[in-house]
Amino acid sequence: MFRNKNEGNIVYKCTVRLLDDSDVLECEFQPFHKGIYLLEYLCGELEIKEKDYFGLRYVDSSKQRHWLDLSKSIIKQCKELDPLLFSLRVKFYPADPFRLTGNARIMLYQQLKRDLRHGRLYCSLGEAAALGALIVQEELGDYNEDVHIGGYVSSIELALRQTEYLEKKIIELHKKREPGQDLSLAMDEFLGIARGLETYGIDPHPVKDHRGSQQYIGINNSGISTFVTGKRSQHFRWNEIHKINFEGKMFIAHLSYTDASREPKKHTVGFKCPTGAACRYLWRCAIEQMLFFTLPNSQSAAVISGGGFFSWGTKFRYTGRTEREILTENINALREQKINNSNSSKRKASSVPATPSSPQGDLAQIRYSSLPRSTMSEPLGYGMPNGHFYGQDGHGVGEVNGGIQISSLEPVCEEARLRSSNIEGVNYLATQMGGYAYRDSIEHSSTESGLTVNGYDHPRKHNEAKQHGSYSPNLYYGQSDVASKSSSPSDKFLHADPSARKVKKFRKFHLLHAFVPSVIFVAFAMAGTAVFIMESESEAFEQLRNSPEMLCLRYQYYQPLKEFVLEKLGRRK
Repeated sequence: MFRNKNEGNIVYKCTVRLLDDSDVLECEFQPFHKGIYLLEYLCGELEIKEKDYFGLRYVDSSKQRHWLDLSKSIIKQCKELDPLLFSLRVKFYPADPFRLTGNARIMLYQQLKRDLRHGRLYCSLGEAAALGALIVQEELGDYNEDVHIGGYVSSIELALRQTEYLEKKIIELHKKREPGQDLSLAMDEFLGIARGLETYGIDPHPVKDHRGSQQYIGINNSGISTFVTGKRSQHFRWNEIHKINFEGKMFIAHLSYTDASREPKKHTVGFKCPTGAACRYLWRCAIEQMLFFTLPNSQSAAVISGGGFFSWGTKFRYTGRTEREILTENINALREQKINNSNSSKRKASSVPATPSSPQGDLAQIRYSSLPRSTMSEPLGYGMPNGHFYGQDGHGVGEVNGGIQISSLEPVCEEARLRSSNIEGVNYLATQMGGYAYRDSIEHSSTESGLTVNGYDHPRKHNEAKQHGSYSPNLYYGQSDVASKSSSPSDKFLHADPSARKVKKFRKFHLLHAFVPSVIFVAFAMAGTAVFIMESESEAFEQLRNSPEMLCLRYQYYQPLKEFVLEKLGRRK
């Protein structure tokens, strides 16, 4: 990164590694640019249409991986990185890889080759040999005895554990390939085999279960899976997952499913991550994958909060299109293309021009469509009985000589009119009372000031007073004429000495006076309840004590705090 001569114009440089580490791109951006700018620039350079399936990943100073947030500033997310280095990767693996077209499908193929090479696309020996033979076919072409001599496959890095036996199997399958096939056919066959594997689209996250056994969590288009020694042990589909959360280092999934007896069941599973940052990264990946593959559109995505009471919480809101939106837009584009093709074929078929005496139906429709939009639009009263318009009450909208006349609209609601009338009344009252009432209405809120409340409760009296050309404070306060003649406490207060008036101010209501004691009481109540549950040996709380949240609270916070207090008090045995 560097700074231009003009200090107000800062330009940052970053390096983006493609799926082949030898291929890099140099990009520039400014401090106000967000992550979407960099992704769109790269997809434009690489001619990728389906950019929503891709993302940019980086590694922070603590060796923790992150996906670049498209809705936030680039430099704010990576201000600790030097140099700025990103990696363009497939973020969302589609269930059907043939939905991608052009360079997007080629990039997915290269990503799956990379996954096989690094061990993420875990498979059996036979499946690895079949995939390896297709890679050799795509890179080297048809088998040739004169060219492909000896262990020619060993020069290509195909799998994580590439043994001699695996290379022999790959060579045998490569020899059996039918010659003369297009290279794209080998790539499509590779995608067809890869999408059927359990580890398709899986980025393994190391975790431990409640017994302390090492496992890996993988997330893809179908849901969340756990793997033990490369084999899937559990699989939770997206429609079974009710909620995803984390607490400290504990990743928690709340399940809601139907068992064999068709009874609804609820279950909670938890996994411990190596660090809190790794747990937060796993939670965010799970949330993004779930929303991308399950939401109908991105507008229905709400802000999702993660983290519990005893950990640093975080909020996340999904940005970008979902898979359903992408598919819907593609289908609509195909329909429009078919309609345009059919219309163009009809125009070519009509070779005889139409005469004014005998117009054709299509030509009449075209002529009608070519009229101005205002003649084709429906009247405002369409669909309303008796020709009444929506919102017609004798004001603002009417008919003049068979036409429609709309008065100028005023962006003033009824509440604003009442507020303006109250302000006028208060201003008048201020002139009569030495300006005291107006200052008081400013010092108090609308719910606390007696002037404003009474002004809303008695709008009719307020209007009557304005019609008579004078404004009575008694009417504004809702008092009768008889009461105004007598010496009431309010009159004594209004006509009292100003020094006495300052002393008798209205008492303000402070939210903190009611909120802080409530929060303190709830916190002590929750802490006392948690201590009682963890210290008691009652069987009634056995299931609650063994829940992932309580186990995390006990071993990460309660037990160390208890030992510290006992050590300080000198009661540790």
